[in-house]
Amino acid sequence: MLDIKEPGFRENVDLMFRRAVAHMDLPPGLAEKIQICNSTYTVRFGVRLRGRIETFVGYRSVHSEHMEPVKGGIRFAPEVNQNEVEALAALMTYKCALVETPFGGSKGGLCIDPRKYEEHELEQITRRFAYELAKRDLIHPAQNVPAPDMGTGEREMAWIADQYTRMNTTDINARACVTGKPLNAGGIKGRVEATGRGVQFALREFFRHPEDVAKAQLTGTLAGKRIIVQGLGNVGYHAAKFLREEDDSRVIAIIERDGALMNDEGMDPDAVRDWIAEHGGVSGFPDATFVEDGARVLEQECDILIPAALEGVINMGNANAIRAHLIIEAANGPVTAGADEILRERGVVIIPDLYANAGGVTVSYFEWVKNLSHIRFGRMQRRNEEAHAMLLVKELERLSADRELGWELSPDFKRRYLQGADELALVRSGLDDTMRTAYQSFAEVWRSRKDVQDLRTAAFVVAIEKVAASYRAKGL
Repeated sequence: MLDIKEPGFRENVDLMFRRAVAHMDLPPGLAEKIQICNSTYTVRFGVRLRGRIETFVGYRSVHSEHMEPVKGGIRFAPEVNQNEVEALAALMTYKCALVETPFGGSKGGLCIDPRKYEEHELEQITRRFAYELAKRDLIHPAQNVPAPDMGTGEREMAWIADQYTRMNTTDINARACVTGKPLNAGGIKGRVEATGRGVQFALREFFRHPEDVAKAQLTGTLAGKRIIVQGLGNVGYHAAKFLREEDDSRVIAIIERDGALMNDEGMDPDAVRDWIAEHGGVSGFPDATFVEDGARVLEQECDILIPAALEGVINMGNANAIRAHLIIEAANGPVTAGADEILRERGVVIIPDLYANAGGVTVSYFEWVKNLSHIRFGRMQRRNEEAHAMLLVKELERLSADRELGWELSPDFKRRYLQGADELALVRSGLDDTMRTAYQSFAEVWRSRKDVQDLRTAAFVVAIEKVAASYRAKGL
């Protein structure tokens, strides 16, 4: 359980911010300007459902407009509140700055349990919420661009985009008002997997630096590393899937709402996900040991712990019991400020959420650019790349035949080399480059400055400095 003296989510974000600012030399008042949330709009609206009018409460917070548009997801959850939305908006500011996506930070939320409503009812609710926000320019391609978050996905983003388009029939860039849309509604390939893929790329970059790996008391590569995943939603599922299939890591535990599964030989995330879809939970899954108290599995020994669900799951109440060498925050705020201090003192390395969770907003940026340019990535250059590659292959084959060198190109090489990059390949390439560059920028601060002793503080220092530079350029 959470310690009753432990700060809330918003206070945790502010504590981490202030810890980083203590290592910086900012002009008087600028730190406060960066830290505060610029505005929060609260909307209450009614929707007629099942013969009666039901009233809903929603929020849209704008934390920083040092760059516009501002960017941030919309979550549907019964526990949504203003403090949570403002904390998430602040994280979006620092996240966008760190990975150099040209957005300010924003976030939205609707107090609703989506599981209690039919699809057509959810559409009515979502469209009305979108209408209330859009008529105040809190959804707008040039001012405020939402995306999916907990409880929302492609379907809800398509409804929002369509609602905005109905309200702005002559706006040629209307599709850019929201990201995370389905492909047939202006989306981009690779967006659904983006946050989980970003977690994979973040871990790959971390393991490219042996000196950093050694600080986590680990060695080698991702191959064979024992991983515990908390939350097999979109982010946790894709991170676990890619790490297992492409990096040969071993998913030894999966924690879900109704309990946890453990198998030291490793589990297939696809099989577990299919089981959850059919049975509503992990209980009864045949190829693992079921543990009813899932929270205790967080404390099992592992190489890498991936909290990929809610904030505050690692707190002052359980931080001393965590036995992971490396924690990567796939969710927003899964480690509280108090737990962060305890874990740092114990030598546990934490790859922070404002970096590890940035895959989603990075690919959302690509989708936004695609919508504004009105052309899919790869359309103009892919076949040209293939034609140039074919020239080289044909020349190599000619040399082999003419000089009887006794070798030939393998069909698999020819197929792969001749394949020009499509949209998915370009998106993954752009995401990989973003995650590599961002890690290098703040890991260097971690390595070179003795006063900065952890990756989270280093990431905040880099992000805050970039926001401060934007404000200076505006004359503040």
